[in-house]
Amino acid sequence: MNHPLHLFKYCPKCGSRQFEINNDKSKRCKQCSFTYYFNPSAAGVAIIENNCGEILVARRANEPAIGTLDLPGGFADLYETIEETVIREVLEETGLVVSRYQFLFSMPNTYLYSTLEVHTMDMFFKCYVDDISTLRPQDDVSELFFMKKEDINPNDFGMHSVKFGLEVMLKNNG
Repeated sequence: MNHPLHLFKYCPKCGSRQFEINNDKSKRCKQCSFTYYFNPSAAGVAIIENNCGEILVARRANEPAIGTLDLPGGFADLYETIEETVIREVLEETGLVVSRYQFLFSMPNTYLYSTLEVHTMDMFFKCYVDDISTLRPQDDVSELFFMKKEDINPNDFGMHSVKFGLEVMLKNNG
């Protein structure tokens, strides 16, 4: 697999083509000396349980992994904390308002976006909602439903980090 830095041909500061590999994490411009470090994009993932201990599951309406299962979540916007991200994404995708949350863990992932592999750092949160009456699929979600933990098969989920995140959750919380 090629490192994503090979896709960057021009210096983002001065536009020079003298933009060369500096090390395994960066490129450096020979013209203006700017060093660009390739870092992952931040994403938040929500694990929401109902009163029966079932997990809220979404079905992806768009690529990548269209039609597969997923958990609510998405990319952080500029100037947004990861906590604000997960609250916003839950609202956008499910119509639910997160009343409180607890950080669980994080893991690296890759996300294929318009044929470009985007490296992400996915941060998982247990999210609590007080009212599920507003639950409805929207944004890039085609379906929402609750699943019993014992019925969850991580291999049915299309995103790499969500599969492993569910494995961690199920192992630790059964």
